[in-house]
Amino acid sequence: MLRDCHQHQFTLWLATKAAYRFHLELTYDQGEDTQVLFSQQLTVEQYHQIPVGQQCFINVIDIKLAQPLPTNALIHYDLKLVSDDCEVVFSLGKDLPELCYKVQKEPDQSYTDQGSANQHRPSFAIKPDIRRLYHGSCRKPHFAGKDSLVELDNQLANSEFSAEQRPSLLMLSGDQVYIDDVAGPMLIAIHQLIEKLGLFDESWQLASDHCQASRFSRVKNNDRVKSSDKEEHSIHNSEQLFHHPLGYYQREQLLPHSKASTGWKRRLFGARRLPIFSSVNAKNHLVTLSEMLAMYLLTWSPTLWALVDIPKQPPTNIPPESHQLYLDELQAIEDFIAGLGQVRRAMAHVPVYMIFDDHDITDDWNLTRGWEEAAYGNPFSKRIIGNALVAYYLCQGLGNQTHRHSELIAQHNAWFTEQGVKQYDQLVDTMLAFNQWHYHLPTSPKMLVLDTRTQRWRSESNAGKPSGLMDWESLTELQQQLIHEPSVILVSAAPIYGVKLIETVQRVFTFFGNPLAVDAENWMAHRGTANVMLNIFRNRKTPPQFIILSGDVHYSFVYDVSHRFIRSSSSIVQITCSGIKNAFPPKLLHTLERLNYYLYGRYSPLNWFTKRRRMRIRVRRPNVAVDKTLYNGCGIGLLELNADASEVTTSLLIEGGQQVSFKSPARSSNE
Repeated sequence: MLRDCHQHQFTLWLATKAAYRFHLELTYDQGEDTQVLFSQQLTVEQYHQIPVGQQCFINVIDIKLAQPLPTNALIHYDLKLVSDDCEVVFSLGKDLPELCYKVQKEPDQSYTDQGSANQHRPSFAIKPDIRRLYHGSCRKPHFAGKDSLVELDNQLANSEFSAEQRPSLLMLSGDQVYIDDVAGPMLIAIHQLIEKLGLFDESWQLASDHCQASRFSRVKNNDRVKSSDKEEHSIHNSEQLFHHPLGYYQREQLLPHSKASTGWKRRLFGARRLPIFSSVNAKNHLVTLSEMLAMYLLTWSPTLWALVDIPKQPPTNIPPESHQLYLDELQAIEDFIAGLGQVRRAMAHVPVYMIFDDHDITDDWNLTRGWEEAAYGNPFSKRIIGNALVAYYLCQGLGNQTHRHSELIAQHNAWFTEQGVKQYDQLVDTMLAFNQWHYHLPTSPKMLVLDTRTQRWRSESNAGKPSGLMDWESLTELQQQLIHEPSVILVSAAPIYGVKLIETVQRVFTFFGNPLAVDAENWMAHRGTANVMLNIFRNRKTPPQFIILSGDVHYSFVYDVSHRFIRSSSSIVQITCSGIKNAFPPKLLHTLERLNYYLYGRYSPLNWFTKRRRMRIRVRRPNVAVDKTLYNGCGIGLLELNADASEVTTSLLIEGGQQVSFKSPARSSNE
């Protein structure tokens, strides 16, 4: 997978079965001649190699280039794996031909030998002036829809040897994996892969008052009933977890609970135990680092699926009530696997950047101060969250901009050894304390990718209130990055401007003390964060043109926003693209959209009395349904800009190569 690439940087992420050394070559064609830009066996300073299993090493090739790479030209690369006895055992160009696009040759066309070789290597283009990029979020393998990253591959295949048509990058803005929502067939594949690769075992200590056992006994007909002589089943290591009778479709019973409810619920009903992990789909919630790493590998590559054998019928350790669900998930997983070859090929040809959202760790991650106090105060839930963050770091975060992770890289050898992970608690504590997950790219327009999960503005008055998505310090740092920029692309996992009715529903649930039930995390849910962010947009020193890329919500929409009476030339375009392989329940979304139109339409009295600031929001409607403002379906977003980013064209690539465009608004909408 190509990661952070610009004129002075080349980053490649890959997983190997052994601790190989590497030889990298970068070339590009000038007419009939081929120029070698870089060719050498890499030193240990030029790559990071992390053992995560007996036959699994995560590698990040990290090359700093003194001579800049050419821009707007196709650069071909080949990576050779070299054994300890200096023998080349694998080459991307030679041994993985399916990673390259096929060239359609004219009958009378001929190539030089070197040129012909280049066409059997993957390639990329350095395009710092963004005119075209792809973006999206929310890719759930077992969702019954098509994987839109396959459509990205189809687009690249049609313009493979056209540097002009290459996008600058692919931005994945959250929920690249679903740690908290895993299909049964996927979990079986994960456990088989752990054994095949020898991914490292793990153990943990549980405080006595937090040991979470499922207190059930089984009767002959396999129905579960509460037992008067309850036996507490506590798990302390990965081996116990993998062979636990509640390990499939019942894991929510093994997950930790908080000691008591808080706020008005506690005053009214008294203290009671509540689950810390609030996902409604936590029946197969991943727990160990090995499970999460296997999930990443199976989500991105077709190769390892050949090592696993998923039963066509539910095995005996699957509860009878989950048999039909297992079969439905298996069908979706098989369709997902069929497209993975194209997904891997696409991500080998376009620089990929990522940022987490909640499902990369767990649903409702850091949503309220009360959730954080319960989750991080329990050693078991803290370990699960820490594992997910370590997996994110190894598989996503480290490849964004390696130099931002120097303090973590310096401790690799102490943590990751060929005998397993050492100093585990320190590793988790360090990851949870790390505050440099956000980053910015030296593109034009400048791109700033926000961390809206770990630097939250927590409520001091009520532990049950939603936290602001960014705190004062991180917003201040953001403002400094924006000063005097003519335009900027801002990546926020959640939309800054949401659907008004849905945000109102979230406020109602928050008022009654249950924000976790409706994912009540939006930019306007916390007054402090909302005030600062909106003032940043209106500040005369910040860019007059903002483009916001967001996802999270499982439907897509586009807003044009301007602030009245502040600066008439200000312009904000928010493009929300979600999901790549996920969607909102159709009937529910249709109802919410209709209610939003009637309650908060342009001429609605309710809209007049609930205006959010002095702003105007106009909606770009999808061309496939001009009576709607939201598109509900799988798609990958395409953003196209003119030279000064004053014209923004937005569309979605959907199944079958079709394109949904969002038309420029003709009149004001509901603000």
